[in-house]
Amino acid sequence: MIGDFRPAAYNPQAVAEQAAEERTNGQITCLIVDDHEVVREGLRLSLSRAPHIRVVGEAADGATAVALAERRRPDVVIMDVRMPGMDGLEATKILSQKAPDVAVLIFTAYSERPLLRRGLESGAKGYILKEAPHQTLLKAIDKVVAGEGFVDPALMPAFLSGSEEEMLTAREREILKLLADGMSNADVAAKLFISQETVKSHVRHILTKLEADTRTHAVAIALREAIID
Repeated sequence: MIGDFRPAAYNPQAVAEQAAEERTNGQITCLIVDDHEVVREGLRLSLSRAPHIRVVGEAADGATAVALAERRRPDVVIMDVRMPGMDGLEATKILSQKAPDVAVLIFTAYSERPLLRRGLESGAKGYILKEAPHQTLLKAIDKVVAGEGFVDPALMPAFLSGSEEEMLTAREREILKLLADGMSNADVAAKLFISQETVKSHVRHILTKLEADTRTHAVAIALREAIID
């Protein structure tokens, strides 16, 4: 388990009292969650420049993040989305139920609107891109801890845009429908008179835009969101 700073004799009441005292003193406690060590290190160093923020732990997957957040009760969890095992969205959903006092700030490299919507629906209080400036990150943390929502300004066009269907091209939706019918890449290529490499390229774009892990996952999302019927 990564970054578990609890004492040998763990006392939930003592942890809760300490967290309350830190909030009273104006200090914000933070848990960093990302499966890449270099990202966690970069975040830790960036946040160390802010005197009112203290990192109380780190995790490399959602399950560890949930367990650590339940024990440490940080003010905010900076949560990556794509991680092995339990992903960030599932971890956020669980935390919103088990630790509603903990604010989750989604921290990701992906800016697709479906992911933004799913992240906020999971219970996250904010959403920020990994490429955001240091001051934007600090502002996001301050906002979500204060009980306000925050969406990275760079994401506002996606946040205010139309439906998920508009994100996919007509060809991508056509291919997605064929995949939903159980066709293989070779079948799709033959039916549309295009190469299998072109089909693979379209499928990669579909997976990225829908934040899907597999073709089956993409089809499920598309059916759920009425992108295809």
